[in-house]
Amino acid sequence: MTSEKPGIGIVGVGMYVPEQVMTATEVAEQSGLPEWVVRDKLGLNQKFMAGPDDHPNEMAIKAAKDCLAKCALDPKEIDVVLCTTEEWKEYLLWTAGIHLAHEIGASNAWAMDVHMRCCTTIAAIKQARDMMLADEDVNTVMIAGGYTIGDFINLKNQRTSFLFNIGAGAGAMILRKNWPANRVLGSHLMSDGSMSKHVIVPASGTMQHPTDAAVEQKQFFFDLVEPELMKNRLNQVSMDNWMHCIDEALRKSGSSEDGRPYTRADVTFLNMVLVKPSAHADILQRLGLTWEQTVYLSDYGHIGEQDSIITIVEGQKQGKLKEGDLMIMLGAGIGYVWGAACIKWGKAKK
Repeated sequence: MTSEKPGIGIVGVGMYVPEQVMTATEVAEQSGLPEWVVRDKLGLNQKFMAGPDDHPNEMAIKAAKDCLAKCALDPKEIDVVLCTTEEWKEYLLWTAGIHLAHEIGASNAWAMDVHMRCCTTIAAIKQARDMMLADEDVNTVMIAGGYTIGDFINLKNQRTSFLFNIGAGAGAMILRKNWPANRVLGSHLMSDGSMSKHVIVPASGTMQHPTDAAVEQKQFFFDLVEPELMKNRLNQVSMDNWMHCIDEALRKSGSSEDGRPYTRADVTFLNMVLVKPSAHADILQRLGLTWEQTVYLSDYGHIGEQDSIITIVEGQKQGKLKEGDLMIMLGAGIGYVWGAACIKWGKAKK
C-alpha cells in the first residue's frame, strides 16, 4: 500500500519592477507603428525598462527579499534556489543562483540556474514539486529571477514587432512541502525544435562574436531570421499545443473535490504570459472564461517568465484570483516551448 504524496504549495510570491517605463506612444514613435496598433494589436500601454542600476540578478534579489518579507520565512529554511535570471545577466558563465542564495541569507541552500525562456517559471515549478516529492531532504524551494531582455529589442526591426512588448523586472516564489494552501497539482511541457533557430541574437556567442562591427550592424539584437518558416509553423501548432498542455496538466492533477477528473470546465482563473490580446482572448474563449477571470499585463509589458509570478501578485491585488480558484498557468518561449501548470488556489481541503 502506497502512502499519499505530500501536498506542495505556494507559500507566497514577490516582485520588483524598475522605475523607468516606456509608453505605447514612445514605442510607436521609435518603431514607426501606429499607436493604436501598439495598444490594441500588441496589447501594450507601457512597459518597464531597466535603469542603469537595474541589473538582472540584483532585481531578482529584490524580488526574493520582497517574497520572504511577505511570507515571514527564515531564508535559512530554504533548501534549494532555482534561479530563473535570464542568460543576459551581470556576467557570462556565472551561476547567478548561488549569488542570489547568498545575498538573501539562504545559507543552507544549494542553487542552480534554469532557462526555458518565457516558460521557465512553469518548468521550475515542475522541477521544484518533483524534487520535493523525490527527496525527503528538500522541503522548501525558492524560484526567483530577473529579466532585462528589453535591452535586445530593436524597435526599428519590424520583423521582431511581436517582441516590442518586452521589458524588464523580476519575480520570486516560495514553494513548500506539506503546505496547506495554494497546492501545485499537475503540469505539462512540450517543445518543437524545428523553430529553435528562427529567433536569435545573431552576434552573441561562439558562432559569431559581438564585435564592434557586428554591434554597429544591429546584430546584437533579437532578429527573426526565418520569418515565413516560423510564422507558418507557429500559427499551425501554437494554439493546439497550448490546449494540449492545459489538458495534460489537468489530467495529471488528479480528481476534484467531488471525485471527478479535472477538466477545462473546472478552470476559473487564467494566468498567461503576455501575448497579443487576440491570442489571450482565444484561450479565454476555449476555457469558457471572461476577462474578469484573468489579468492582462498591458501596463507592465512582457517580463518573460516573470509574467507568471506578476500575474499572481496582480490577480490578488485586483481581487480576481480568489480562494478556491483552479488556476492554469500558461507559458511559451521562443525555441519553441509551451507549458501549463495547474494550481488550486486557497486553503487545501485535504
